[in-house]
Amino acid sequence: MKKLLAAIILGILFIGCGTGKKQNTASEEERTRVPDMHTSQIALDFWGTYKGVVPCADCEGIETIIELKADETFEVQTVYLGKSDEVFTFSGHYHWNDDGRSIHLHGIENGPSYYFVGENHLIQLDMEGNRITGDMAEKYVLKKME
Repeated sequence: MKKLLAAIILGILFIGCGTGKKQNTASEEERTRVPDMHTSQIALDFWGTYKGVVPCADCEGIETIIELKADETFEVQTVYLGKSDEVFTFSGHYHWNDDGRSIHLHGIENGPSYYFVGENHLIQLDMEGNRITGDMAEKYVLKKME
């Protein structure tokens, strides 16, 4: 009887451990990785109006107002301070970049059209969509208006 019981236990262990190849080839890290769902597009209440004065090569600054709408359209108004009172207005559609953290304003050809979307602010990016660095970097921030 003891031999039969031992054989049954060994059989269960043998079947339970398996002798085939491992079916799941994903690493432990890949199996437990949680997708990053904290992108600006998903996590922030970004619709609204943003305002700031960004640097200008030949004027006192460019007063910039950007309104982002829920239907993925925008309107930008700019005034070249100390140069003219004329208000330049651009409008069009925006889309999110693959990272879900920055937007591209379509329809603006001769000016900045990429912005990083942060908590209650936009940061103007360079013409290729990269962060502006250096001493002037903090001057490219537009703050959300209440």
